[in-house]
Amino acid sequence: MQSVNIHEAKTHLSRFVDLAAAGEVIIIARAGKPVARLVAL
Repeated sequence: MQSVNIHEAKTHLSRFVDLAAAGEVIIIARAGKPVARLVAL
């Protein structure tokens, strides 16, 4: 599981989508608090 801030997620969204598609779980945080999880369907 990888955690990134929302700015990094916006900047590198395609990279994180590729990681999620490969099975990685991405946690997106705002102000240090988790707010979303990016996972493959």
